[in-house]
Amino acid sequence: MSSKRVIAICQSGGEFKTDESGYLSYEGGDAYAVDVDQEMKLRDFKKELADTFNCSVDTISLKYFLPGNKKTLITISKDKDLKRMVDFCQNSDQVDVFVEMTEERAMPRLLLNTPSSRMNMAIVQEDVTMVTPLNRMDGVAPIGMIQSTETAPSEVTPAVDIDSRSKVTVQWENAITGLNQRFNSFSEFREALHKYSIAHGFAYKYKKNDSHCISVKCRSEGCPWRIYVSRLASTHLVCIKRMTPDHTCQGSGVKARCWGSKGLVGNIIKEKVKISPHCKIKDIAQEIEKEYGIQLNYSQARRAKMMAKQELQGTHEEAYNQLPHLCEMMLETNPGSVATVITKEDTSFHRMFVSFQASISGFIKGCRPLLFLDVIPLYSKYQGVLLVAFTVDGNDGVFPVAFAVVDIDDEDNWRWFLLELKSALSESSPITFVSDFRKGLKESISEIFENGHHGYCLRHLAEKLNEDMKGLSHEARRIMVQDLYAAAYAPKVEDFQCCTDNIKAISSEAYNWVIQSELNHWANAFFAGARYNYLTSDFSKLIYNWVSEAHDFPITQLIDTIRAKMMDLIYTRRTESSQWVMAVSPSADEKVRGEILKARSLQVMLSNGDKYEVHGQCVDVVDISRWDCSCKGWQLTGIPCSHAIAVLEFLGKSPYDYCLGYFSVENYNLTYAEPIHPVPTLERSEQNNENALIVIPPTKRPPGKRKMKQPGSLEFIKRQLQCSKCKGLGHNKKTCR
Repeated sequence: MSSKRVIAICQSGGEFKTDESGYLSYEGGDAYAVDVDQEMKLRDFKKELADTFNCSVDTISLKYFLPGNKKTLITISKDKDLKRMVDFCQNSDQVDVFVEMTEERAMPRLLLNTPSSRMNMAIVQEDVTMVTPLNRMDGVAPIGMIQSTETAPSEVTPAVDIDSRSKVTVQWENAITGLNQRFNSFSEFREALHKYSIAHGFAYKYKKNDSHCISVKCRSEGCPWRIYVSRLASTHLVCIKRMTPDHTCQGSGVKARCWGSKGLVGNIIKEKVKISPHCKIKDIAQEIEKEYGIQLNYSQARRAKMMAKQELQGTHEEAYNQLPHLCEMMLETNPGSVATVITKEDTSFHRMFVSFQASISGFIKGCRPLLFLDVIPLYSKYQGVLLVAFTVDGNDGVFPVAFAVVDIDDEDNWRWFLLELKSALSESSPITFVSDFRKGLKESISEIFENGHHGYCLRHLAEKLNEDMKGLSHEARRIMVQDLYAAAYAPKVEDFQCCTDNIKAISSEAYNWVIQSELNHWANAFFAGARYNYLTSDFSKLIYNWVSEAHDFPITQLIDTIRAKMMDLIYTRRTESSQWVMAVSPSADEKVRGEILKARSLQVMLSNGDKYEVHGQCVDVVDISRWDCSCKGWQLTGIPCSHAIAVLEFLGKSPYDYCLGYFSVENYNLTYAEPIHPVPTLERSEQNNENALIVIPPTKRPPGKRKMKQPGSLEFIKRQLQCSKCKGLGHNKKTCR
C-alpha cells in the first residue's frame, strides 16, 4: 500500500500580513509545487527546495499552517515534523509551505561595494507575486506567475547602468537567444525584442513590420546588429531566420526611457496590479524607474496601468456581453443556485440576480427567518447599484443570501428583486424584513410575501426625525434620538409610552411625529413579527468592504469578487465552528452568561404549575412550559432572560437547553454546511461588440474623483463640544468670546 502523498505549494520571497481578526495571509513571492510523502526526509525536501529557489540547504527554514488555523505557523525542524505535516493534511490534496531564508543568503549583496567584490556581476532576488486560490478576484487563473502580454512598441531608446540593469539582466538578457528561436506570434517576438533591448542597453528601429515578416536594425548609425523574423510555413509560429548578434555602438548612452511602450510596462506591473488594483500611478512610475531603470511620465504610467487592468480583467464592454455565460457557469458549478440577467428592449443591461445554493440552503436550514435589505452604490464606469439581502447566523455574523446588480435604485427594481428572492427561497414560513422605508418597498413586501412582516430600520427613522426637527437645538435632537431608540427597544407598551413622554417634554411636534410614524413597523411593543431585537439593517459593512475592493472592476469581476469572498467566508466559518465544544454559539453563550450574572440577585417563588414569580426590582412572571416571561426579553431575543434563568437554576435545569435552536452549534454548522464552488475563468470574448448579446448601459459615471460612502453609524448625532464658561455649544472656554 502506497504511503500518503500531498502536494506542497512552496512559497518564498513574500511577507506575512495580519488582518483585524488576527488571521495571517502571505503576499508576494514565488511559488512552486513539490510532492511530499510520509517517507521523505527533511534533508531531501530542503535539498529539492534549495535547487528550486537557488539557495543553500542550511539557510532554509520551513513553516506551515494546520488545517483550519490561519493564526499560528508550525515550524518543520526534523523528519517527524515533516511526517506529521503529511498526516495532518491527510484529508487535503495540498498544503501551503512557507520557505524562509536566513541572513546568510543576503550577505553577497552587501559585499558588492567592497574592493574585493568589484566585478561585473549582480546578485538579485527575483520578485514574483503570488495570489492564493481563495483570494481570486481578478478573473485570471490564480497561479501567481507572470503571463505574457501581446504588445507592439514601435521604437524604444533605453540605456541603463549596471546597478539599475541588474534585475533586467537576470530576467531579460536571454529573451532572444539567436537563430531558429521560435515564438507563438509576432506580438510575442516584439515584446521579447523590447525586453532584450532594454537588458542589453541599445535602441532599435523597424525596417519592416507587418503580418508576414519583421526586420529590425540597431538605431545607431553603422552598427551591424540585425534581426529578421518570418512565419514558418503552414504554422502560426514565427522564427528568427537571420541575425547579426554583435554591436559596435556600445549602447545609445542616453538616459533610460520608454517611448509609448505601455504594453511592456503594463506587463511588468501586471502582477502588482493583480495584488493591489488600486495602487497609485505615481508609485508605479517610481517602482519601474527603481527596478528597471525606465523613466515614465504620469500619462505613460496611467496608460500602462489601464492596459494591465484590461489584460487581467478585460474591458467593461466585454464584461457585459459575458454575463449570460457567467450565469451558465455559476449554475453549472453550483447546482440549485439562481442566476438570471435581464436586458432592456435595446439589449442594454438592465439587472442581474444571483443567489447561490449554499446561501439558500444555509438560510433555510440554519438561520432565523429574518432578512435585511440594503443598497450599496457602485462607482464603476457605468455606475449602477447593488441590492443585497442578508441575514445573521447563530453567532451574529452576516450571512449573504442574495444580491443583484441593477441600473438604478427604484421601486420597479426592488419589486423584481423581491420576486426573484421569493422564487429562490420557495419557503412558506413567515419572513421578517428589515429595511429603510423607501417608497414602494412596504407595499411590495406585503404583496409578494403574504405572511411576511416589514420592520423599518431604526437608524433611517432616527435620521429622518433629526432632519425634520432641524429647528431644535443640536443637544435637544441628540437627547430626542436617544429617547427614540429607547422607545423602539422597549418591550412593553407602558415602557414605550414612558420614552415617548420624554420626547414630548422636549417637543410636542416631535412627539406627534413619532406617534404618527407607523409604530407597528419599528417599535418592539407593537411589532407583530419576530425580528429577534434587530432593529437596524446596519450589518452591510462587510459586504461594503467587499465591494469597495472591486468597485471599479468590470461587472463580471465584481460579481466574481463577491462570490469568492462568500466562498472564503463559508469555508472559514465552517472550519472555525468545527473546533467549538459548547452547545450554543460563542455569541449566544456570552449573552447567556450575562443573564446568569443578573439572575444571582433574583428570588424565585412558585406560583402555579409551570408559572413562577421572580422578585427583583419588580415582580415578573415566568411560564417555563411556554418559554414566556412578562418582561418580554425571552420572546424578543430567543435567549432566556435573567428571570427565566433564575427559575431554571431553581429547578436544576440548564438555560442552554431553553435557547432557540437557531443559536445551537448544530444549526450553525447547517448554515455553513454547503460550500460555494469555484467558477472557472471566463474566456476573453472574441465577439464583435456590435453583435453583442448584452451591451453597456446608456449612462456613464460623470467625470471627477469619486469616493464610496461608508454605511452610516448608529451614533450619527454626536455630542457637541460645550463651553464650561458660558454653557454654549460648539466651542470651549479657551475660545469663548
